[in-house]
Parts: sequence; C-alpha cells; structure tokens
Amino acid sequence: MAKKNIKSKKDIQDMKSKQAQAQATEQAQDIENAVEAKDKEIEDLKAQLEKEKNQYLFLMADFENFRKRVLKEKADMLKYGSESAMRDLLPVVDDFERAIDAMSKGGDVDSLKEGVDLIYSKFVKYLERNKVVPIESTGKDFDDNLHEAITTFPAPDESMRGKVIDTVTKGYMIDDKVLRHAKVVVGQ
Repeated sequence: MAKKNIKSKKDIQDMKSKQAQAQATEQAQDIENAVEAKDKEIEDLKAQLEKEKNQYLFLMADFENFRKRVLKEKADMLKYGSESAMRDLLPVVDDFERAIDAMSKGGDVDSLKEGVDLIYSKFVKYLERNKVVPIESTGKDFDDNLHEAITTFPAPDESMRGKVIDTVTKGYMIDDKVLRHAKVVVGQ
C-alpha cells in the first residue's frame, strides 16, 4: 500500500504540476493576448497621431498661404488704392488743360471765367461723391477738433467772442473724420 500511496503522491504531484503548467500556459497566453492588444492599441494611436499630424501640417500650410495672400492684397491695396480716385480726377485735369490752352490763345475773359467755374463745380461734385464736405466755420463756435486758430482778433461785439470771425483756409471732412482743419481767426 505504501507503494500505492507513493504512486498517488507522485500522481498528485504530476497532476499539480500539470495544473500549474496549464495555469502558467493560460497566464502566458493571457499576457500574450494583453501584449498583442496593447501593441494594436499603440499602432492605432500611432496611426491617429500621424493622421492628426498631417492635418496639422495641412492647416499650417493653409494658414501660411492665407497670411501671404492677405499681405499681398494689403500691399496691392496700398499700391493701387488711389487708382479709382486718380482716374476720376483725370477729366478735371483735362478741363484745366483746355482752360490753359484757351488762355494761351487769348480767349474771351468771360468764357474763361465760365470754364473755370465749370471745372470748380465738377471738382466739388467729385469731392461730394467721395464724401468729402467742407467744414462750416465763419460765425460758428470755435471747436479745436475742427478748427485751427491761426490768430485771435478783438470781437466786434460780445456775441462774437469765442466764435470764428474769418476762415483763412477752408477745412474738409471725409465722413466723420477731419481731412484738414479749417484755419480760422477767432474773436476774443
């Protein structure tokens, strides 16, 4: 019987050894599966990172192209911005040339005056189309935002004190911005 017990103990040890081996194999398989899963996850993350990196590079390239285009448009605007204004002034220059030509031929003074008046009115209309308007000054209260006092003069009466007595150079505004301050004489 002792031999049977020994055999049984040996069988038990073999069985335990086989169970331990089976468990070790199962654990090794689980670890291998976990490693494969992590490797797949790493590969997926690498692929996602590469995709996002490419998207970022395309976005940066698009932004750089946009920036260059805006700079070029801005430079062109500065370079050619006055083109329209200058083109609209050319007919006025043509009229002045005709007036100068007529004066050199010794034309009638009244017709020359009429021609200059027409040129002036055409030029004023051009300014109005471009929202340039004169600043009304004479008789108005002095406003240092609109006027530049070049001198003061004793006011003829108390009501003219602090008011513009005379406008030496007319001022102009474009929309709500002063283009040129009116040079005025202020009553004191």
